[in-house]
Amino acid sequence: MRRILLADDSPQALRLGEQILTSQGFEVVSVSDGAVALRRLGDVNPDVLITDVYLPTKNGFELARFLRSQAQYRHLPLIFAAAPADQFEEQDAKNAGADVILRKPFEASALLAAIQELLEKRPAAVGDGHEPAKITLDRSSIRAAVTLALDSAMPVLIEELTERVVLALSHKA
Repeated sequence: MRRILLADDSPQALRLGEQILTSQGFEVVSVSDGAVALRRLGDVNPDVLITDVYLPTKNGFELARFLRSQAQYRHLPLIFAAAPADQFEEQDAKNAGADVILRKPFEASALLAAIQELLEKRPAAVGDGHEPAKITLDRSSIRAAVTLALDSAMPVLIEELTERVVLALSHKA
């Protein structure tokens, strides 16, 4: 079974990410802190690391630079997940070592396709005990992705709707 180390400081993002990934047969280890993600690398031995760009203690850029500086992790596929409000240059993320950058909210299919592509580029070593991941989309995965997308987009939608209601009410007054 393929292992994924998932690092995000949002409990909702972790829960939904776990649901999407485990439904596809991945073993998922979740952490909410960048330093913890670094400590868990050795015992988890992940096939892919998915990290939020901004985490407590160590951010995604710091994780990426560490991975690319270490021989044993240099080729570990790395996916950055970035919230809509996260301010950074995507080229800087690529230069730091991110293989894929996904802007939240993203579809489960985009995440799964990125993982599949990265795993195909980095085949498992012979005898490492990992099974190739086979990705299929089912109702549960799609529901989890929709929930994740709404969860990520909700603060922006609430602000936008509040502004429109205030504007509409001020025109009636």
